[in-house]
Amino acid sequence: MTQTKLSTTLAAVRAEGRAALIGYLPAGFPTVEGGIAAVRALIDGGCDVVEIGLPHSDPVLDGPTIQTADDIALRAGVKIKDVLRTVAEVSSGTDAPVLVMTYWNPVDRYGVARFAADLAAAGGAGCILPDLPVEESDEWRKAAGEHGLDTVFVVAPSSRDPRLAEVTAAGSGFVYAAAVMGVTGTRAAVGNLAEDLVARTRATTDLPVCVGLGVSDADQAAEVARFADGVIVGSAFVQRILDADGDEPAALASVRALAAELAEGVRRG
Repeated sequence: MTQTKLSTTLAAVRAEGRAALIGYLPAGFPTVEGGIAAVRALIDGGCDVVEIGLPHSDPVLDGPTIQTADDIALRAGVKIKDVLRTVAEVSSGTDAPVLVMTYWNPVDRYGVARFAADLAAAGGAGCILPDLPVEESDEWRKAAGEHGLDTVFVVAPSSRDPRLAEVTAAGSGFVYAAAVMGVTGTRAAVGNLAEDLVARTRATTDLPVCVGLGVSDADQAAEVARFADGVIVGSAFVQRILDADGDEPAALASVRALAAELAEGVRRG
C-alpha cells in the first residue's frame, strides 16, 4: 500500500502508543480569514490531523452546531475556491495532514478530476465523503489515487459486517466510524455502540479506525482513545467559536485551549 501523508502521520501516532486527535472546522467560519486562523489554532493546540468542511446548504448528517456554522459561511458567500485556499494556507505552514470533508454533490458539480487535482495542488491529503456510496466511487478514487489523495469512507453502527468489509476495502487513510446513530454533535456520555463498531470494523481492515462521536472534553477523549485509533472532534470546536460571539482573539484562544485539553486526553487513553 502506498504511503501517504495521512497514513504516515497515523502510523507515527500509533508508534507513540496513543490515539490521534483529529479536529474539524468548516471553511469560511466565522470568515475565510478567521477560519484559516482557527484551523491553525487547532494544530497549534495539538491536533495531529485536521478536517476542513466544505459548507453545504443541507448538511443532513451534521447536527445543529455545524449547521449553524455552515449557514454563517454560506451567507457570507463561501465558495469551493475559499475551501481550497483554506487548505493551501493551512497546509503550507504545517506537517499535519489537511483533509476536506464534503458531501458529494459539490465535488460532482465542480468536476471530479478537477477537484482532485486542485485539492492536491493546494496541499490537501485527502477527502472524507460521507454520502458517496462505495459502489459509485470509482471515478473519484481513480482521480484521487492519481494525485496521492486518500479517500476516507464513513461507517455507522447500522452497517452490517459484510457492508463494513466492502467499505473498508474501498477506502484508504483511515475509516471514519460515526458512532452515534443520526447526526453529529457533542454528547454527555460515550456509548458502547462506538466500541462495538470499532471492533467489528477492525475485523475487516488494517486501516486505523477513528471515531466521531461528539467528544467535547479530555475525559471523553481519553475514553474513546482507549479503544479507537483516532478521536474526531468537530462540534465542540465550532461551539467554542460561536460562544466567542465575534471576538476572534477569544475564539482562537478557546479552540487552541480545547485542542490542548483533548490532546492530553488522547494521551491518557
